[in-house]
Amino acid sequence: MAKYLLEINYTLDGLRGVKSEGGSARVAAATSLVEGLGGKIDSFNFAFGGTDAYVTVEMPDDVSAAAAAMAVSAGGGATARTVVLLTAAQIDAAAEKQTTYRPPGN
Repeated sequence: MAKYLLEINYTLDGLRGVKSEGGSARVAAATSLVEGLGGKIDSFNFAFGGTDAYVTVEMPDDVSAAAAAMAVSAGGGATARTVVLLTAAQIDAAAEKQTTYRPPGN
């Protein structure tokens, strides 16, 4: 399965919901969403600063990851930014690929 980092930012209504229901309720909701799409949550951490929560997940494919992010954003309580995470082996394989790219000015 592929790994993704979801950067979650709550709206005002979303923050009110977290304050009312607590963080554990958000973890439970996220777990239900991800598992319902065939995935697994690796970690769910709330944070200070520009991002309210970081969630790392394993999902069967990009479409499932996109569906999770869309469901979060469509709910109106938060927005999600999805980052695809790659292993060292995947980067090694990418580095070995032959390309024909020519940088500007060359």
